Amino acid sequence: MTTDANNDNAVQSEKLQKVLARAGLGSRREMETAIEAGRAMVNGKPAKLGDRVEAKDKIMFDGKEVAAFTTYRRVLVYNKPEGEVCTRQDPEGRPTVFDRLPPPGEGRWISIGRLDINTSGLLLVTTDGELANRLMHPSSQVEREYAVRILGEVNPDMVKAMHEGVMLEDGMAKFTDIQEFGGSGANTWYHVVIMEGRNREVRRLWESQGVKVSRLKRVRYGNVFMDSDLRMGQWKELDQKVVDTLADSVGLPPIKLPTLAGKIKEKTERLQKKRAGVGAAAKPDRRPKPSKRR
Repeated sequence: MTTDANNDNAVQSEKLQKVLARAGLGSRREMETAIEAGRAMVNGKPAKLGDRVEAKDKIMFDGKEVAAFTTYRRVLVYNKPEGEVCTRQDPEGRPTVFDRLPPPGEGRWISIGRLDINTSGLLLVTTDGELANRLMHPSSQVEREYAVRILGEVNPDMVKAMHEGVMLEDGMAKFTDIQEFGGSGANTWYHVVIMEGRNREVRRLWESQGVKVSRLKRVRYGNVFMDSDLRMGQWKELDQKVVDTLADSVGLPPIKLPTLAGKIKEKTERLQKKRAGVGAAAKPDRRPKPSKRR
């Protein structure tokens, strides 16, 4: 183990909080707090902020060894139903998106952004904390596309205002694209694109124009589109090419996807079959399909 003050092996070593975040244990900031709280050990000694680690170091977190330098990158697409929350545990006992996900095999699932309880659609989860952090950070300028059903009349001046920017209580917000997508009256759908993920930002932008969002569904995050065959409450794992492209879009090198083996693979397959069985009886989603615009 080395420190920033005495680091002769900077090329081979990395900051401990970055390694822990990449292992899927939380964000870098969360890992900095955890290190300060004494939850991390390196080579049998309490870790400190500023520590750097190498592949030869033994890293423990909350009493469990972390295979930090062999961590793989998995990314799932989950079709979130309304009524589920994106927190890992809910004090009110509401269902969470993590209840339906398969075992990660290593580390834990981290949601890439959140959807509020009344919003459905595409939610990405990954075992790679660094990938999640970069995809969520405003500086990465990652597009999020939503299908929105509007109650109320929408005129060109309102569309222009939301394009140019509206001052909300937490700062300026705008859509980079707004397209009418069919329907009429109380069932008019639009597709909108936004570059950040502030709390209820899509809803608040529309509400600033005196109209109400009656349905909201995310259909794209970056280069990942919602699969029309993926039913509500189901998930699927992204293939190597898509994961590499997603990582490359935020400046990360490729990491091999795992070959799931033994009990993890069997449990994953059972969960997929169970989801398919539940989905077959579910009411079909008749809302507009995501556009393929870039």
